[in-house]
Amino acid sequence: MQFFWLYIDDLVGKGLDTFTIIKLIGLVSASTFTTALPLALLFSSIMTFGNLGESFELIAIKAAGIPLIRFMRPLFIFAIFLAGVAFLFANNIIPVTQMKLTSLKYEIIVSKPALDIKEGVFYDKIDGYVIKIGKKESNDSVIRNIIIFEKKYNLQDNMIIAESGVMRVSKDKKFLEFVLFNGWRYQERGLKNTTNTEFSRLNFKEYKKVFNLKSFQSNKLNDNIYDPKMLSVRQLNKAMDSLKNRDSIFVKKVRREVTPYLRFMSFRDSVKLFSALPKMKPVNKFNEIIPDSLSASINEAIGYQFSSIFNNLTPIRDNYKDNITAGAYHAIEWHRKFTLSFACIVLFLIGAPLGSIIRKGGLGTPLVLAIIFFVVFFLLNNFGEKFAKSGEWNVYTGMWFSSAILIPVGIFLTYKAMRDSQLFNQEFYYRLLQPIKVTLRKYFKK
Repeated sequence: MQFFWLYIDDLVGKGLDTFTIIKLIGLVSASTFTTALPLALLFSSIMTFGNLGESFELIAIKAAGIPLIRFMRPLFIFAIFLAGVAFLFANNIIPVTQMKLTSLKYEIIVSKPALDIKEGVFYDKIDGYVIKIGKKESNDSVIRNIIIFEKKYNLQDNMIIAESGVMRVSKDKKFLEFVLFNGWRYQERGLKNTTNTEFSRLNFKEYKKVFNLKSFQSNKLNDNIYDPKMLSVRQLNKAMDSLKNRDSIFVKKVRREVTPYLRFMSFRDSVKLFSALPKMKPVNKFNEIIPDSLSASINEAIGYQFSSIFNNLTPIRDNYKDNITAGAYHAIEWHRKFTLSFACIVLFLIGAPLGSIIRKGGLGTPLVLAIIFFVVFFLLNNFGEKFAKSGEWNVYTGMWFSSAILIPVGIFLTYKAMRDSQLFNQEFYYRLLQPIKVTLRKYFKK
């Protein structure tokens, strides 16, 4: 549902065939398998042990001398098996489905005339142009009230206005063609650095405007084709190693950019020679050793040097930050393949004892409790991932945060279930609060 709400504008009205829609749904469903499996295991374990408790079979098992841990052991082994299946699916199937899903999304968006152009919105994804369409018909090809700004970096942009038109993509998908009807073309001609220009206005009954989609396609490819989600654990290890090895490249770049401006850097290996010199009287202010006549020129030279150093280091700093971010995203995807698989075990440790405590089967209470605990797991997992992406936490802490919180909960519930706890027994809390209720009544009567 999240996927289709996000891309609903790109999918509706494109005339997609049934096979393409089924393929898209299948790829999206496959990508959610590793998230849905822990929820299914949590719900089924609560429902199964709840049914056993409701029919007093757990009591009979305990009366026969079989502890709850021993009874849970076969299902726990099966949960470990499911965790392994989830890992294999996340490591081998999910990367392929993500690649095919991204490719299919790109084909759907680009192959149809509508592209990303929305009604009443200025569209600037095609280099050199800004397009606004007042209205699109249901087939997304017939358009009305078209305005096209052609950016030529003159005193003002060239502009085309038309009442209606037809929008289509060429057969080779390299060009976007606008066939416009009943409009005007406004154009300014002249040199860039002068106000002595010529303005012309052209009326047309039919006008064909062709846009090159090469830049649009390259931007889409750069944004969508490579994603850490498309890599397996082995590929992620190689990618992270290559990103770590780039640190030495940044060090060399910094030295190469800084050394020409800071001349003392060339003498950094000769510090031992200067340490043998007699100690001089410490200088508190820089102006004490610089004559007044040279102070202004020296300050100007210093400012120039630091400005040059800053300008040279800024792109290196930005590239280094991008490298750190890319490394974090790859590490997050590496841990995700393990954390979502391990979540099957964690949620089973919560669901099995929880079902034996509540002793309620069916779809009612187990479903409510499963949703509550899964929402808690989902929120903790998202919080940890957000903190890891922002750099406030390291990746290991952020991705394993939910498991670290829920494992003690599972152990606590297992401990309570082994001792026939009345943790979710309404009668127990009623008896516990009854003396307090009687005391309060006596107090208010007085």
